[in-house]
Amino acid sequence: MTSLRPLGSTDLNVFPLALGGNVFGWTADEAQSFAVLDAYAAAGGNFLDTADSYSAWVTGNRGGESETIIGNWLRARGNRSDVVIATKVSQHPEYQGLTAGTIKAAADASLRRLGTDHIDLYYTHFDKPEVPVEEIIGALDELVAAGKVRHIAASNISPERLKASLDFSEREGLARYVALQPHYNLVSRETYEGALLDVAAQGGLAAVPYYGLAAGFLTGKYRPGTAVDSPRAAGAGKLLRTERGRRVLTALDEIAAAHDTRPATVALAWLASRPTVAAPIASARTAGQLPTLLAVAELRLTEAELHRLTEAAA
Repeated sequence: MTSLRPLGSTDLNVFPLALGGNVFGWTADEAQSFAVLDAYAAAGGNFLDTADSYSAWVTGNRGGESETIIGNWLRARGNRSDVVIATKVSQHPEYQGLTAGTIKAAADASLRRLGTDHIDLYYTHFDKPEVPVEEIIGALDELVAAGKVRHIAASNISPERLKASLDFSEREGLARYVALQPHYNLVSRETYEGALLDVAAQGGLAAVPYYGLAAGFLTGKYRPGTAVDSPRAAGAGKLLRTERGRRVLTALDEIAAAHDTRPATVALAWLASRPTVAAPIASARTAGQLPTLLAVAELRLTEAELHRLTEAAA
């Protein structure tokens, strides 16, 4: 059984791979989503990441489809107490922004869709600098005090706003961010490393990176002359034209071959080894895509291999 990791300073212990719910209600219908969720849980997975806006970008969707599918699955399986649920606020079409009223109304809507009385980890999805951190933290603290949210977290936030939020929480004795969800992977290090990582580390925050596989590029399926049928193909394909992208793929191929595993598993293992990182996020459209992702829990890279990847990604 894979050992769980503590999520920062919280009482939450999570599987070393968070299952992304962005595909539920988008490229995976409810039946496919249930199959993925069942396979993830069967492997010991317990950390689900979603957002109230998933997947509002799909024609005919309103937002909240992913939460609804997860809620239906929790109800069908009767396993709410076994699962750590993370969701987010600020981007749902009906609950845009981070004013106090929006945060509280959006949380209630998420709770209804998820069919639960509490959210384990509640992120501000995209920071709204026009809203004072005092208002945001105050609203989140009310949710924690009411028992609707266990812990709060941030995503897509500047180092300055993150530090101001942490300082305000400390000064006023209010709920404080315990985790951060940054955009971070082997071909996008500058989106986290530096000032943002420094603030997170100083504050004892756990990082739960998204885009851990760079929209599929780090799976190795994007190669010169190869066409991939995916909604993400255009973005991932651009990375093939960068020197860093090609260097990283070469290193991933070599290390994957040495461990008889896949490039995606190696890429996630590198990410999981980085300072502050508790669990990278990855999503699967089908249960057949999961084994490569789940294998990160068991793969142990040598210091030399981690250094090789870090150098290739410089």
